Amino acid sequence: MSVTTKSDTPVPETPAPDMIGSGQDGTLRDQTVAYFQRVRNGDMGALPAIAGFVVLSILFTALSPFFLTERNFANLLTQAATLVMLAMALVFVILLGEIDLSAGVTSGVAMSLFVVLSDPGGLNMNWILAAVVALLSGLVIGLFIGFFVARVGVPSFVVTLGLFLGLQGLQLIIIGNGGLYRIQQPEILAIQNSNMPPWAGWVMLVVILGITAGQAFIDRRRRARAGVASRTIILLWIRLGVIAVIGGIVIALLNQNRGTGFLAVSGVPIVVPIVLAILWIGTFVLDRTRFGRYLYAVGGNAEAARRAGIKVVGIKWAAFAICSTLAVVSGFFSASKVGSVDAAFGRDIVLSGVAAAVVGGVSLFGGRGRLLHAAIGALVIAVITNGLGLLNLPGGVNFLVTGGVLILAATVDALSRRRSGGTVVR
Repeated sequence: MSVTTKSDTPVPETPAPDMIGSGQDGTLRDQTVAYFQRVRNGDMGALPAIAGFVVLSILFTALSPFFLTERNFANLLTQAATLVMLAMALVFVILLGEIDLSAGVTSGVAMSLFVVLSDPGGLNMNWILAAVVALLSGLVIGLFIGFFVARVGVPSFVVTLGLFLGLQGLQLIIIGNGGLYRIQQPEILAIQNSNMPPWAGWVMLVVILGITAGQAFIDRRRRARAGVASRTIILLWIRLGVIAVIGGIVIALLNQNRGTGFLAVSGVPIVVPIVLAILWIGTFVLDRTRFGRYLYAVGGNAEAARRAGIKVVGIKWAAFAICSTLAVVSGFFSASKVGSVDAAFGRDIVLSGVAAAVVGGVSLFGGRGRLLHAAIGALVIAVITNGLGLLNLPGGVNFLVTGGVLILAATVDALSRRRSGGTVVR
């Protein structure tokens, strides 16, 4: 087994994620050269996942006439939403070099509470209050895990494996062996099964561009006041152009009628802006708050972070709480898609969530990765599942391909860590 040793470096003032030209001034050429230099040194970020996504999309488009259609594209986004959310949840603990194997069944317990509490034939609690209880149950489970990992010192693998087994029993007690509850609330069902009006998709794109530009200009002004060099503004215009072009293509495709017969269906699925909002909030927390900087620092070297005055225990505790709470959100997405909750809800997805994060470029060694990387990795896995399904290949092939992609991504991560300065001891 390989162990990567980390140097006792000072706590960074900025988070570890790969940013083109961050903290550098100069021409576009200078910053492009600097970026490719970081790639050669092993800091590839989500580049392999993006390449894989493009290659797989081209491959399945060539093999199946149904892959690149309006209906399948919308289905792909809704199918991937649950995995994207769970992968983003797991990033918070993976950045610490930890793991949460119970995230899937945490969502199962929370959704079992939700359907039992809000069932019209049972307690008939207001669905909003029941949803709050479900989210709080995820928070409590996360705090429970954080206590044993951060305070007691039990390895997260052991704690969460125990909860993976134990919470399945709790789920059976709550919902009953073999029981099944249908989702009755139209608001929950609408998350994955309804769409925004076509005009709302364009408004969403304008808002995204406005937030991106405004945030970038605020950063440039703050850096100028502090006397710190900013990246060339050409990169900002390129970034806005890429978002505008890709976003415009996606929205135009989703605004096409993908219904059958007399039923017209068009527009961006409601789940998309929800995922994007959580992605932006989470990225803001990791990139622009003290908690985010400390999280990367602890994941890079916990002992160095402790010596620098960071409360390592509190950071780990908070990370597990956030992970479990966001896992419950992924449970709402899954329940909305399926339309029901049973005693086995959430058991099989957590490993796919870990795989998505790793495939996207989040390092299992901790200290490196972003929420966007996990989202891209989840899309790669969703494309594999969707494309192989369209080709009518056996389910076993899906597992084989996904497992192979995960091993390849983990290998790339290990090799990139070695090239970027880590040493491997056997």
